[in-house]
Amino acid sequence: MTKTLIRGRLLTFKRAPMSLTDTESYAYEHDGGLLIEDGIFAAIGDYADIKAQAAQDTHEIDHRPHLILPGLIDTHLHFPQMQVIASYAGSLLEWLNTYTFHEECRFVESDHAARIATRFYDEMIRHGTTTAAAYCSVHKASADAYFAEAMKRGMCMVGGKVMMDRNAPQGLLDTPQMSYEETRAVIEQWHGKGRNHVAITPRFAITSTPEQMQAAQALAQEFPDLHIQTHLSENLDEIRYTCELYPEAKDYTDIYARYGLLGAKTLLGHAIHLSDREADVLSETGSVAVHCPTSNLFIGSGLFPLNAIRRRNKPVRVAVATDIGGGSSYSMLRTMDEAYKIQQVLGQRLNPLDSFHLMTRGNAEALSLVDRIGTLEVGTDADLVVLNAAATPAMALRLETVTTLPEELFLLQTMGDDRAVAETYVAGKAMKQGLEPNLGA
Repeated sequence: MTKTLIRGRLLTFKRAPMSLTDTESYAYEHDGGLLIEDGIFAAIGDYADIKAQAAQDTHEIDHRPHLILPGLIDTHLHFPQMQVIASYAGSLLEWLNTYTFHEECRFVESDHAARIATRFYDEMIRHGTTTAAAYCSVHKASADAYFAEAMKRGMCMVGGKVMMDRNAPQGLLDTPQMSYEETRAVIEQWHGKGRNHVAITPRFAITSTPEQMQAAQALAQEFPDLHIQTHLSENLDEIRYTCELYPEAKDYTDIYARYGLLGAKTLLGHAIHLSDREADVLSETGSVAVHCPTSNLFIGSGLFPLNAIRRRNKPVRVAVATDIGGGSSYSMLRTMDEAYKIQQVLGQRLNPLDSFHLMTRGNAEALSLVDRIGTLEVGTDADLVVLNAAATPAMALRLETVTTLPEELFLLQTMGDDRAVAETYVAGKAMKQGLEPNLGA
């Protein structure tokens, strides 16, 4: 039995913070100890108390003065889009048709999919992300590469083979029957293997015919415990075109409702431009609106009303995500920095406790996986990120005047990136320091 004792400042959330002074929403240990046995948290608390419980052969790692949190969680990104980040385009549909769809056609090749999967997971670890919900391409080979690499690294990952049978290049189309059969094959091959979770993944209504939406519905009925992920109301032109393709629907959200694709494990990327009726439907079904701030800004799609949608009479569940490669950073810290700025523009506030709750426990709850990830609770999986608020000279200088935990979190959120991630642990195993610099092929 492998036993490890990790020492450092520990922070984990019990619930969403109500304010910047809501100290009851989290647990903080200034000199804390985490006892890990076989990839699971066995004990957490004051270092001296945990040290007294540890066996003589326990391996000890001291991360003082750094801050230790549950591993960061990313709830929406595209694994095949690593090589289209920073592509110049004026709108979502232009970006998809000019760059993204052509790039994703390359994932029919198993060797290419495997190479990008390796780089994808390197970046997750480098940026402190231990769980993500990702779209693969339409090709089963891409999903196979994605889940095989997740198993190799022992990571808890959600993903799915994209379903799309229209409005894309020929090399990126399947059929309703093929999408059903190949998704079913991915489920049988990968779901529940290691820490893998397969998601039913119709890309969005524009690229799926009604017949393919029926195939997604059949899968959802056959496998009711699986995640479902798709896109919703990201861009005004997208919304207009979608509603033209489905004229019988009340609105964009109603398309997914008609095919039984809304529910507590449904992740709806973007969901920026929702009517009150649509927001009510998301609230009533428990579906999750996934905020992708860097992508929304980069592509110019709009400003997601994060606080407003959570504070409605019928609040909507919300998650946060990078949306690589429309998003411009793999870092959840950079993501929340942009989320903060969007709220500022909207005349709202996003305090740092809220941000770090969203990146950890909040996203775990959105994925319905909080019983395994997102906290430092005994019995859950030992995924961790170790953050250094003095990672750069500019951060170190600013840190000299920081006096409170929220101030430190805000510094990390505002100025931090992968350099602030001192170490990333997956199931109790240190993963970042062994990575080689990513300098190309």
